Amino acid sequence: MDKIKEFLKKYFSIIWSWIKKYWRRYQLTRWIIVVILSIMVLGSIYLTFIAKTAHVKNLESNLSRSTVIYDKSNAEAGKLYAQKGSYVSYDEISPNIENAILSTEDRNFYHEHGFSVKGFTRAFYLAIKNRVTGNHMISSGGSTISQQLAKNTLLSQQQTISRKFKELFISVEIENIYSKKQILTMYMNNAYFGNGVYGVQDASRKYFGVDAKNLPVEDAAALAGMLQNPSNNPIDHPEAAKSRRNIVLQAMADNQKIPENQLKFYQNKSLDTEDNLENENSYKYPFYFDAVINEAINEYGLTEKQIMNDGYKIYTNLDQQQQSSFQSDFKNPSLFPQNAADGTKVQAASIAVNPKNGGVQAVVGGRNNDVFRGFNRATDIKRQPGSTMKPLAVYTPAIENGYSYDSMLNDTKKSYGKDNYTPKNYNDQYSGKVPMYQALAQSLNAPAVWLLDKMGVNKGFDSVQQFGLPVTKKDNNLALALGGLSGGVSPQQMAGAYTAFANHGKMSKPFYITKIVDSTGKTVAEHEDNTTQIMSASTASEMTSMMMGVFNNGTGASAKPSGYTIAGKTGSTEADNSQDADATRDKWIIGYTPDVVVATWEGFDSTNTTHHLENLSGTGVNYLFKHQMQEILPYTDQTQFKTKDAATLYAEKNSNLVDSLDDTKGSISDKIGKFNQNVTEKAKSAAKTLYDDAKSFLGQ
Repeated sequence: MDKIKEFLKKYFSIIWSWIKKYWRRYQLTRWIIVVILSIMVLGSIYLTFIAKTAHVKNLESNLSRSTVIYDKSNAEAGKLYAQKGSYVSYDEISPNIENAILSTEDRNFYHEHGFSVKGFTRAFYLAIKNRVTGNHMISSGGSTISQQLAKNTLLSQQQTISRKFKELFISVEIENIYSKKQILTMYMNNAYFGNGVYGVQDASRKYFGVDAKNLPVEDAAALAGMLQNPSNNPIDHPEAAKSRRNIVLQAMADNQKIPENQLKFYQNKSLDTEDNLENENSYKYPFYFDAVINEAINEYGLTEKQIMNDGYKIYTNLDQQQQSSFQSDFKNPSLFPQNAADGTKVQAASIAVNPKNGGVQAVVGGRNNDVFRGFNRATDIKRQPGSTMKPLAVYTPAIENGYSYDSMLNDTKKSYGKDNYTPKNYNDQYSGKVPMYQALAQSLNAPAVWLLDKMGVNKGFDSVQQFGLPVTKKDNNLALALGGLSGGVSPQQMAGAYTAFANHGKMSKPFYITKIVDSTGKTVAEHEDNTTQIMSASTASEMTSMMMGVFNNGTGASAKPSGYTIAGKTGSTEADNSQDADATRDKWIIGYTPDVVVATWEGFDSTNTTHHLENLSGTGVNYLFKHQMQEILPYTDQTQFKTKDAATLYAEKNSNLVDSLDDTKGSISDKIGKFNQNVTEKAKSAAKTLYDDAKSFLGQ
């Protein structure tokens, strides 16, 4: 053992001598000081930048206002808020609440500039200790009111050393901009008191049934006691809440906020609760509001926390009449097929879009309980569109390439390519030849595939891309004519594509938000026009004339709203994993007028042998769609199409041809009659002249 000690001592001496030699030679002490000071300077610069760019100037206006969503007429449609209650001014808050909070949270609030050196040092020491021991967390405590306000409003709740430094610098910036009363007012209105309640006003109403300005000492102490642990509130844990309240009362006495001789009086009081908080549901249109939040995040770079808490004014395309009617329809089980045997609901989604600009006027994403920012089938599903793809992939490019609504198409059962792809009409019925408008209206599969093959698949594929649908190289085949995609589409994407037919060939990408204004009145985002001419106006008109037949005498006849003329297309897809020949996975119907495009999808979330729709013809969703259109069309401008049903155009064209032929026949007959008459009359005249001459010659 002694030898080991001598060995270590010897080599330690050698190493230490070497260290001292080079330490002095290279002046390492100075370099270490320089490095530490440089880190401190750079860190200070970085943290100052964070504080200066934290939008502290907008903090009061952000906290004092809820984010409001406005409809297309700029009328208020609802509010968004989280971590926010009813905001009240400093004068509307009882001094008892301030005294209780300061006695427990920050006694030196009025004598410090954003942070406490003693408290911060203690918190920093505990942070280092926890990091060394592997805890990687900082202990709570040591934060002033200003620091807590910075953490709760401008930072995450993640407990790290870096967040603690950011909190310190931002709290100093808060102190530079706002008065102590303003800071305390913001803190009291933003504090959390359990049960989803924020702010002293709502907490006073929730737990004690009075406004914050009327809260007595003992109840104010109870509120302050919840700040450390909101779960220990008078409703959920009355005994713990009372115990904590009495500790706060002791702190108030120690801080000379209540007389010492009244301490026992307050502590002996019972903790009585009364809930008079009215929970106003301002999230009236959950699917639409969810879509607005998603667009604000994805298109304009805001965070959910900013949207919910920073008092924005968000102007949208929402039509409250259409949205309300959609929501009512989706709550009416009589408009939907029966549930599956196990009770699983047939799901559905609908969206209404203004074809002139793409503004989404209404959206419902399912028949389910509302979940904040939950799954929205109108925007999120990826399902094959079935025959609703035919106008996009086949008939539009056909007309653009010289075909006409009355062009005759082959309607025969035929196989294509090496794989013998063989499309079949519903019920396997074929007529040999059929005009294009009739093939579309009756949703015949064989003529559509024949036409795409004759025209060239690439033309159909390019057309679908022009309509903005997400197709890949795998989709560049004849199955595209019938909506056979490797991926899928959403009702919103399909509605966007069909805006081109309703708007003279101009396609508009669906959108929700027209403008976002922050709490100070500054416009921070504004929608830019996203309309593209993807076909000629004449093609759009001819397509509309053909798609009017879908509702007049085609697959959508039972979906036609009474008294209105609409155009569009139905579609369905087979449930491949079912033995039932009529088993259907998806049903679609898309209809439009010059004022609105409505796309509706219906099906099960998961399709199998026990969860599928019936009737492959696609008529099952028609009843829902008809009801929807009859409710919203009376409130539109009721603009009329400037074309007729293709069947009517075809009849008129052929009628004119017959009349023309009849006119031609009559004209020829008249000419022949007149010619014969002239010949007869001249013959008679010539004969009479010859007779007279003969008599004269004979002397008679």
